[in-house]
Amino acid sequence: MNKTTDVNKKAIFALFLVHFSGDFYLSFIRPLLPVLADKFSLNLTQVGMITAVSTLMAFLIQPVFGFLADRYRPRQILLISSLVGAVCIPLVGVVPAFVYVLLLIGLGSIGSAVYHPTAAGLVSIYAGRHAGLSMSLFGLGGTLGFTFGPIVAASFVMVYGLNRLPVTVLFGLLVFLCLTVLLPPTQRGGSKKNESIRAIGKEIGRVWKPIALIWILAVSRGFAEQAGQTFIPVLYANEGHSLVSVGAVLSLFTVGGALSALVCGHLVDRIGFKPVYYASFALTTPFLLLFIHSTGGWVYPLAFCSGFLMLATLFPGVALAQQIAPNNRSLVSSIVMGFAMGTSGILMPLAGRLADAFGIRPVLSVVAVIPLAALIAVRFLPEPERTS
Repeated sequence: MNKTTDVNKKAIFALFLVHFSGDFYLSFIRPLLPVLADKFSLNLTQVGMITAVSTLMAFLIQPVFGFLADRYRPRQILLISSLVGAVCIPLVGVVPAFVYVLLLIGLGSIGSAVYHPTAAGLVSIYAGRHAGLSMSLFGLGGTLGFTFGPIVAASFVMVYGLNRLPVTVLFGLLVFLCLTVLLPPTQRGGSKKNESIRAIGKEIGRVWKPIALIWILAVSRGFAEQAGQTFIPVLYANEGHSLVSVGAVLSLFTVGGALSALVCGHLVDRIGFKPVYYASFALTTPFLLLFIHSTGGWVYPLAFCSGFLMLATLFPGVALAQQIAPNNRSLVSSIVMGFAMGTSGILMPLAGRLADAFGIRPVLSVVAVIPLAALIAVRFLPEPERTS
């Protein structure tokens, strides 16, 4: 399909559904960590392994599919990848051993690594003249998925039990059927393989230093985010918070991050990227420390504020990378977002081992200082010329 000036509303809605459904099921993992830890008698190192497997498969391998997404548009792969997470992740509720939990979460997360760059690439094809609005709607799908997923998973398990979690697969099957109707046939990109590789080597070789710097800042931010979202649910559950309360905390964190993406996306057009980075990295540490050490009702507003500040540079960082390497947008986006999140995720077993030895709060308190320490790198970020 060639790009036209008219938006394909059915296709954009289908991609919205892909993003919503995929992130909806992917967000089941963290609120279920306390239940899985109790069922399989897991230590914090093993809890960190769950996050590591999830982020490794969902994010670390995204550049591979980002490379393919710049050149191929296979409808069948997008459909299958949207179904994988919907089937695999709920099945963790009935598996008999911890190794199967890791296997199913890994498979479900691979589905996420496939559909994210592929679907994002399709948005620009079907958006016509409304590329900005269409991409915002696509992003909104993922945000809503991560917002409702933790609450739905936690509430369902509280009411019906972990062993009935596979019932939620029915929603994923319904979405899959809708996608088969709504998603139009796609065609492969026109670039020749050898020419594409040479072009990538030339462009990325020219801009690898700023891309690496954005990646380093994304890893420092992502490590603090992953550690907080992995171990705070376990901490709060151990201190008597209900599973629904834990799910609400994670949802508020995500909502805060979604709002900051909208706010900071406008801010970088007006004041530049570096001021947003400075403010985000400087303020994340104090608010995250307050969140870690808060009790009672304060955990909810502080979860929102921490998510707002911590995720403020997520999408501006992607936008900055795309401006630096405009000919390989899917690839650099997957590097500074997916690959960065995957790198921070594989460090979670180490964080879990330290938490086993020293306690969750002391370790998270040290992790919270990382964004503040990373401020020194912000001054070296490039600042593209702003346009009206």
